[in-house]
Amino acid sequence: MARTSNKLLVPGIEQALDQIKYEIAQEFGVQLGANTASRSNGSVGGEITKRLVAQAQSQFAGSAHSKTE
Repeated sequence: MARTSNKLLVPGIEQALDQIKYEIAQEFGVQLGANTASRSNGSVGGEITKRLVAQAQSQFAGSAHSKTE
């Protein structure tokens, strides 16, 4: 049985992450589930990561910009 070591840093964020996951799956035309190819499920996970990283970079850039003003 696989054990997950992923720990969420923000309590209660599970619902928001699930919403993002299903929105991206719908955009990609992927039906998430146990019978879906791991490549399809992985593409959704990869896109989630890209978007979260872009969002964090944007926030860091904004906070760095506001500190210089």
